[in-house]
Amino acid sequence: MASRKPFRWHIGVFLAPAVLVYTAIMIIPLFGTLNLSLYNLEGQNRIFVGLANFATLFGDPRWSDAFWNALWNNCWFFLVHMAIQNPIGILLAALLSSPRLRMAAFYRTAIFIPTILSFVIVGFVWKLILSPIWGIAPGMLDAVGLKSLFAPWLGREEYALTTLALISVWQFVGIPMMLIYAALLSIPDDVIEAAEMDGLTGLSQFWKIKLPLILPSIGIISILTFVGNFNAFDLIYVSQGALAGPDFSTDILGTFLYRTFFGFQLQLGDPHMGATIATAMFAIILVGVCLYLFGIQTRLRRYQF
Repeated sequence: MASRKPFRWHIGVFLAPAVLVYTAIMIIPLFGTLNLSLYNLEGQNRIFVGLANFATLFGDPRWSDAFWNALWNNCWFFLVHMAIQNPIGILLAALLSSPRLRMAAFYRTAIFIPTILSFVIVGFVWKLILSPIWGIAPGMLDAVGLKSLFAPWLGREEYALTTLALISVWQFVGIPMMLIYAALLSIPDDVIEAAEMDGLTGLSQFWKIKLPLILPSIGIISILTFVGNFNAFDLIYVSQGALAGPDFSTDILGTFLYRTFFGFQLQLGDPHMGATIATAMFAIILVGVCLYLFGIQTRLRRYQF
């Protein structure tokens, strides 16, 4: 009779601190928020209202208009990152992984440095740069004969959100670049050598050999971009304030949640409606992650080594 394997107690010992910390700062507040969204205040008493807060959020024009505006802005913020940040990150990673490129380490560091900067610094600096009064952007465009293209991008409703999304792309393009760079370095040398023997080099080699092999990494970057952008708050708040001006054109779910939960200026905070918005954000992110895990990742596994 085969002897039973001993239980590995040390695994639980090492995992326990991380599990306790994660439970204390993530799991318990999450369930607290879900519970708070099911109640409301009536006078001084807190009463259970079930899904009534969600009906108010989605059905009352006073709330639904602001919610759908913020959700659409969030979607646009995410689409700009997917269409610009990730392709540029992949392109930079492909260029920096070339053995013929000199000073590749310097370029990687220079591109990655903005990702470690504070949102406050990035938002404040870019607000100064783009200011039509004291910013350097008008002068720089004038130096190359393009001053006519300048506009107060952060002050115009049609441009403000896209401008902030591009600033965010500038700050975080280093993350997909480094992840794709690591994925490219993990491709076995014999695969590359076999491709070169078949006459595949340069762009054709990347398109036909390397790109299919790094698709799982691209999928991970896409879902990280989705989660990060639907949790965005700092850059909008620093640059445009809690009112996400001009005229709420840069309002996203994070700033909408902040104003609702904590209040702003003369607006009183409503923790229960704030928790309702937070729960809706959680549901959106959860649905997006599940669609990726069960609809996309399973198809990409066949490309992994």
